[in-house]
Formats: sequence, structure tokens, C-alpha cells
Amino acid sequence: MPTATPRFPPRVRRAMLGIACVALAVLALQPPAIQPVAAAPAPAFTGPPSAWLNGGPLDWQQLRGKVVLLDVWTFECWNCYRSFPWLNDLAKRYQDAELQIVGIHSPEFDHEKDPAAVAAKIAEFELHHPVMLDNDMAYWKALGNRYWPAFYLVDKQGVIRYRHVGETHIGSRSANALESTLKKLLAE
Repeated sequence: MPTATPRFPPRVRRAMLGIACVALAVLALQPPAIQPVAAAPAPAFTGPPSAWLNGGPLDWQQLRGKVVLLDVWTFECWNCYRSFPWLNDLAKRYQDAELQIVGIHSPEFDHEKDPAAVAAKIAEFELHHPVMLDNDMAYWKALGNRYWPAFYLVDKQGVIRYRHVGETHIGSRSANALESTLKKLLAE
């Protein structure tokens, strides 16, 4: 016995079609996963020596000759947490390359300014790269950043070349685009 296909009134079908068209248009207009930025020198790290966890302090003179991936995050951001497996995978696969990952912890809330709490999250997510505590949001402002997480690729000369905003997962479009760009910068 054939099953009946539900029939919607013409007005409902037109509305559903309209919604589908709008959704497709929005998807088509999405910005690229990784965006070139106006080339500008990366701002000097703003944290004092005591504001660094997992190593540091670092400065751009020390990092010259390396590609740097800046990871701007905060410890109550679930999108940041979901990006850490990708970040750790990238660090492992490029451990012998001229790549340095630097975390910039820019807190959204006052309780996120506690260095011990940040250190606990660093340990929980097994982050092995240096992290600068940006408790006054000075580095956030210097970058002109507005989002968590945000990833900035800095070339071997210390110039910010690309930015990606948002959660990133192993094998995702954004991860593949970031890695492709990373490879180009490493080859320069």
C-alpha cells in the first residue's frame, strides 16, 4: 500500500521555498573561511613577564623567522574549547616546522582574569604553547579584535597576513583553509 505524501497548501509551499532560497543565498554569501587582512606588523605583546603561562615572555624579535599562529580565546568560551583539539593536532603535526602557536587569553568576564583558573584550563585542554594573559584587553584592542576565538597568522617577518574568526575543527573548511595558508607562509 503506497504511503501518502503530505500535501501542504500552496501558501505554505511558497513560504518553505522562500525560506530555502534565503538560506541558500545566505550560505553562498558567507565570507571565506580565512580572510586576508591589510598587512600590518603584529602589535608588541602587552603582558609583563608575569602574565605568561606555559613559557614566555615572548617578543616579535625572538619569533622572527617563524610563522606564528595567534589564538585569541577566553576560558568560558565553548567555541574556543571546541577549537583546541584542532589546535593541538596542528601543533603536533607541525612540531618540527618553523611554527609557533601563541595563545592570547583575553577574558570576557572578571572571574576569567584569575591566572590559576586560566592555568587549570590550559592543563585541562593539554595546551603546550605559551599563553599571554591579556587581562586588560590591551592586546585584543591592539589587534582590533572583536571575537572569540580568533586566529591570526603572522608571517616570518612579523606581519599579520590572515585572520579567521570562529570555531575550527579538524578537517573542517576553515581548518583546511588555515592550514593551506599556513603552508604557504612556511614556504615563503
